[in-house]
Amino acid sequence: MPASMRDVAALAGVSPRTVSNVVNDYVHVAPETRARVQRAIDKLDYRPSAAARHLRGSRTGLFALALPEISAPYFAELADLIERRASERGLTVLIDQTGGTRERELLVLDGYHSKVIDGLIFNPLSVTAHDLEARKLGFPTVLLGESVTASDIIHVSIDNVAGALTATQHLLGTGRTKIAAIGALPQARIAGPAQRRTEGYREALLRAGLGYEHQLVLPTARWSLAEGYRVAQQLLDGPADIDALFCFNDSLALGAMKAVTDRGLRIPEDIAVVGWDNIEDAAYSTPTLTTIAPNKTAIAHAAVDLLLDQLAGEHTATTEILLDYHLAVRQSA
Repeated sequence: MPASMRDVAALAGVSPRTVSNVVNDYVHVAPETRARVQRAIDKLDYRPSAAARHLRGSRTGLFALALPEISAPYFAELADLIERRASERGLTVLIDQTGGTRERELLVLDGYHSKVIDGLIFNPLSVTAHDLEARKLGFPTVLLGESVTASDIIHVSIDNVAGALTATQHLLGTGRTKIAAIGALPQARIAGPAQRRTEGYREALLRAGLGYEHQLVLPTARWSLAEGYRVAQQLLDGPADIDALFCFNDSLALGAMKAVTDRGLRIPEDIAVVGWDNIEDAAYSTPTLTTIAPNKTAIAHAAVDLLLDQLAGEHTATTEILLDYHLAVRQSA
């Protein structure tokens, strides 16, 4: 069990009120007493309860939103929706960009003190469940995405395997049989969205009685326009006679579509394309992009509302929250 204020008081030989005064940085505490209490806090790894601070009326009204890449359209749109929901609920958002690296994600987990923020919404790519569970975060946390789950932290996502199955089955239903997948991540440390989307893609092919061809699953360094263009060119230069592309996000898909049309090929007549995320640009490309559309508004509202529920001392029946998605069918497939 986490250490309590009474545990700290007993170890330091002071009253719980004195511990509270030190935690809340009140000035009327003797320096030697403050030092003794701080040593006890450090030894017991005591973290003040965010819910308790809320009940005392000492909330900051700030929470952190940590995302891998703010410039990526999906994360930019999601951040906007989260900020709007937070504003509706009387909160201010501090945005942190991690680059998806383990070092910077650990800094997010270790860099905030419970007095600074009321909570954290975090979309990790590199930290593990052990990293999360080993840290006694002093504030409510909501995880986004499917890269990592922790047993005691609320996690909001969509079913990436089912979504990839839906996307691939749609292409199969249009008569495509040589479907390449763009966006696998090489040497990934944990089973994140790329691995789960590959799993759904493979399952759709197997259900259709088609073989899974490793050479048609292309890794990318990033999920960007440039990488989509590069990998599509690589496929078109290769020996496989592909007739469809399932791209793991819309930026990859839009880049791939340019590579296809630059070769004088038609979309979808020669090569059909499906993306993922339903970013705003997907509805305005030429042709418009068929894509898996997560309910981004529901994700944003759930993340903020679940954070506030935790601050109020309320808990959900489950820590796994799966939200809906649909296939937005447009001109590309």
